[in-house]
Amino acid sequence: MTDDDVLFLSAAEVTRLLGADAAIASQRAAFTALGTGEADTPGKIMQPSRFDDSVVFAYVSRLSKDTGAVAKFGSVNPGNAAAGLPTVHAVVTALDPGTGRLAAVLDGTAVTTLRTAAGSAVAVDALAVPGRTELALLGSGTQAHAHARMIARVREVTAVRLWSPTPGRRTAAADTLAAGLGVPVRAVDSAEEAVTGAGVVAACTLSRTPVVRGAWLAPGCTVVLL
Repeated sequence: MTDDDVLFLSAAEVTRLLGADAAIASQRAAFTALGTGEADTPGKIMQPSRFDDSVVFAYVSRLSKDTGAVAKFGSVNPGNAAAGLPTVHAVVTALDPGTGRLAAVLDGTAVTTLRTAAGSAVAVDALAVPGRTELALLGSGTQAHAHARMIARVREVTAVRLWSPTPGRRTAAADTLAAGLGVPVRAVDSAEEAVTGAGVVAACTLSRTPVVRGAWLAPGCTVVLL
């Protein structure tokens, strides 16, 4: 690349180049920098639309003096789920740390999928009680699939129970995950059935009403939320 070059990465290229382990390592580094106060993290913009149920967002950060500023701009569109589309779409731009020139433009939807699930995996690895190997998933969309894969990278998962409101979607998701994870994945009829007795619960939903009740959770259960 010359100084005039800008790297453009499609969703497929992001997914191919950023594997699960690299995504998890990146989130460990990011949370460490955030915890030590090294990272620059200006306030986020999260603006609900007055025209529909979408939400526009914009995040800007700089991890360290050796990395350039990065910005993510996108939209959350809950209605996409009914059409089988991701509910979050975004674009990520990265600037050169020395000059501030545009260095890269990445498909933000793929980055968001990997980063969100990897962040949850870091939290599970740090907080979950060892030996609790049954995972509960609330949701059957993109993030539910990504969370199952990422959590399985940091903790042993021997079984998964999955619930989402639409029977056909949760059954299809359970079949796909069972094939990918190589462990039993069971679609269940209620959120309560999914989380009862689980050691880790991943709530991968944009629901505006509560889907998990504290009384349903086993002692020591770890819950991660989007």
